[in-house]
Amino acid sequence: MKVTVFGIGYVGLVQGAVLAEVGHDVVCIDIDANKVERLKQGHIPIYEPGLEALVKENYASGRLNFTSDAEAGVKHGEVQFIAVGTPPDEDGSADLKYVLAVAETIAKHMERPQIIIDKSTVPVGTADKVSQRIAHVLSQRQREDLTFDVVSNPEFLKEGSAVTDCMRPDRIVIGTSCTATEDVMRELYAPFNRNHEKIIVMDVRSAELTKYAANCMLATKISFMNEMANLAEMLGADIEMVRQGIGSDPRIGYQFLYAGVGYGGSCFPKDVQALIRTADSIDYDAKVLKAVESRNDEQKSVLFKKIFKHFNGDLKGKTFALWGLSFKPNTDDMREAPSRVLMEALWKAGAKVQAFDPEAMEETQRIYGSRDDLTLCGTKESSLKNADALIIVTEWQAFKAPDFELIKQQLHEPIIFDGRNIFEPSRIKKKGITYRSIGR
Repeated sequence: MKVTVFGIGYVGLVQGAVLAEVGHDVVCIDIDANKVERLKQGHIPIYEPGLEALVKENYASGRLNFTSDAEAGVKHGEVQFIAVGTPPDEDGSADLKYVLAVAETIAKHMERPQIIIDKSTVPVGTADKVSQRIAHVLSQRQREDLTFDVVSNPEFLKEGSAVTDCMRPDRIVIGTSCTATEDVMRELYAPFNRNHEKIIVMDVRSAELTKYAANCMLATKISFMNEMANLAEMLGADIEMVRQGIGSDPRIGYQFLYAGVGYGGSCFPKDVQALIRTADSIDYDAKVLKAVESRNDEQKSVLFKKIFKHFNGDLKGKTFALWGLSFKPNTDDMREAPSRVLMEALWKAGAKVQAFDPEAMEETQRIYGSRDDLTLCGTKESSLKNADALIIVTEWQAFKAPDFELIKQQLHEPIIFDGRNIFEPSRIKKKGITYRSIGR
């Protein structure tokens, strides 16, 4: 099938590459001509395991192409994916200007019936707005004879495993009430639906809400566990024991039950906030979602408070080794990352940071530039030199079995502040290292 994808960001690039991998003829469109040319040369703008090889192989085969020519893209595709960003507006609601701009572009150039697929994370009612915008442009063109259908097809990709999630989805949600459109969508996704039925068809608005509900449910589990961790610490309990105790209940499960320093990234913070704003727009008080957001905002400061207390409120002139800058492992994404909140608090208190991350060093440099109070180190070991303490913010595999003797030798004081509960406290204590973690 001939497929067009508007937007070569995280979702669009992964979706386009995976569709090409199973044999579809995919053209990806982006207004950033420089990005398009760099992709053609094999430069991938994001770090995602497995994505670089997938893009290069399918571009070389001719099944995946990149262009800034929107007209050619519209003419190419039997289906048109909208996978552009929906950044938060000033009030926290999703900004649909890029989605609606693509809708106008499609309407301007379409010359045959089209299926337009909303892949971007969008509020309930967006498909109606896209339909209205397309109909308006077609009316201006006096081409009301051209038929189209707008489908909601939300993505459920996890950064760090997006390629796998796309190749082996646990569900494929299709929002449409048109039988003919459903048949086309089933054909499109047939290669991913062979082992067992994964396609769930529903009305458009339910599909739009499903995406937000899924992310908000996961964010709720994280904030709940962080609340329990804070309680556990005050009550003398161990949140890791509690996690095992409740996770063994199949109704609860173990996923997203890890206490820490809060969630970040491009999805959870934005989607929780956007659904709150949607609720506000219809005069509904989304109390649970507001509590989830509030707890997460506060949780990002928990580690700093521990550090501040340990050093008796005097951090001026102190230097901290920091392991982990990305908001989670296996990505270079630092959007809403807890590390940013922590570093900025340390700097404000007069401290310096010596940081290392396996993938997010360039992104950190892009965000913060050159600072006297930030040193980006080439290895995790080099970040320890002459530091007053070690702080762990992201649970990369490379941090889980460090040289503890080297840590003791390099730090002015043998102490680890662990925001992800990587280590067993009793084991670290035996090594002569003070250990401060979350909820333990």
